[in-house]
Amino acid sequence: MNDSIDSSLGDHTRYEPFIRTFQTAVVNSDKATVAAMVHYPFGATIDGRNHVIKDPTAFVAQYDKVFTPDIVQVVKDQQYADLFVNYKGIMFGRGQVWINGICTKNSRSCEQFDVKVVTIQHGPE
Repeated sequence: MNDSIDSSLGDHTRYEPFIRTFQTAVVNSDKATVAAMVHYPFGATIDGRNHVIKDPTAFVAQYDKVFTPDIVQVVKDQQYADLFVNYKGIMFGRGQVWINGICTKNSRSCEQFDVKVVTIQHGPE
């Protein structure tokens, strides 16, 4: 897994601790920690409608509608060694959660990046 991350996205030592912290926070329903790990503005489908969540405070308020029991289970069950990796990021489950590096504003070559959750969505039925 580490080699796949290194070759597709960059330094796995930036991603692995993020992934493990994210999983622990989701399993423990640590809304503030999860909200701090999300890239904003964040698009989410809530009650069948598209919403833009602008910041961590708004994310915490919508947390239980974004992290449905099915999505929590996917995050909980995902094994690090079994993650899917490509140029779009790191995928949990069948696409329910994606994590990727977000280039910092001052880095044109994306050598400097922050690891963030970029997608949370219901997977295929």
